[in-house]
Amino acid sequence: MDARSLWTMVVILSLGAELGRAQVFSFTREQMMEYTTKSPYERFPDGRPKVPDAVIEKLKNVLIEEGWGLLRGKGFPNQYEGDWKVLNSGTKLVGRAVTVQFMPVRADVAEAMEAARKTKNLPALRNQTVIDMLEPGDVAVVDLYGKIESGTFVGDKLAHYIWRTTGTGLVVDGAMFWLPNIEKSGMPAYYRGTHPSSLGNVMLTGINVPIRVGDATVMPGDVVLGDGHGLLFIPPQLAEEVVKAAETTQIRDEWMKQKFDTRQYKSSDIYGRPRDPALAKELEEYIKKRQGNPK
Repeated sequence: MDARSLWTMVVILSLGAELGRAQVFSFTREQMMEYTTKSPYERFPDGRPKVPDAVIEKLKNVLIEEGWGLLRGKGFPNQYEGDWKVLNSGTKLVGRAVTVQFMPVRADVAEAMEAARKTKNLPALRNQTVIDMLEPGDVAVVDLYGKIESGTFVGDKLAHYIWRTTGTGLVVDGAMFWLPNIEKSGMPAYYRGTHPSSLGNVMLTGINVPIRVGDATVMPGDVVLGDGHGLLFIPPQLAEEVVKAAETTQIRDEWMKQKFDTRQYKSSDIYGRPRDPALAKELEEYIKKRQGNPK
């Protein structure tokens, strides 16, 4: 285990042991595994699911519309969130979610958290607490409840650190600043707005816990898929199914467009499912052939 992974595990386990029962800061490893029990993959030291790099790479070829259809059919209709401002929208964002939860400051809660932190001799709880935990392939997904003024999770220097550390990007349901400098880095980032103020009047209340981002529920270890227009948060256990479903959809769409190009058919003859049994069979055989399964 490298130094970053060890430090991350110490912080998470310490915070979880002290405050997990109050639903503040983090799941314990046991809780993480309980709430993500359907993930079939190996895990990070804190229990967060680790979707394999090979699957992550394949998801870079998936469109959100292709993935959302499968998730909805599997009983996950609340995994998409749109209406973002996006930096470097031409660069796809794909990686494993590290969830971060902030809330407006409440004095008695903040005092209790600070006392617990001092008891354990832990570093100050702030945005860099999470940023220093990030590993290659991670995507920080930050619930700042849409806050703009003093809701600036990062400026250009911390964004640069995140980009160099993770190689993925950033999601902030809040704000960022120094945007021209962040944009120059090439990092894709999803955010709600910008303001020259620093992060303030908030308290860090959750690391790798369930969070809400707009209309989506995000779990630690979800695969974040951003295409420049919106974000899809894919449960780990469905990541490979999303890849396979997208491949089938892409082949089906390819066949349909080829048929439209002949100008021999009306849209209702082809789109959806071909009404002619012979065309339906042709489509099935085309999909099998393109997938390398002629039988």
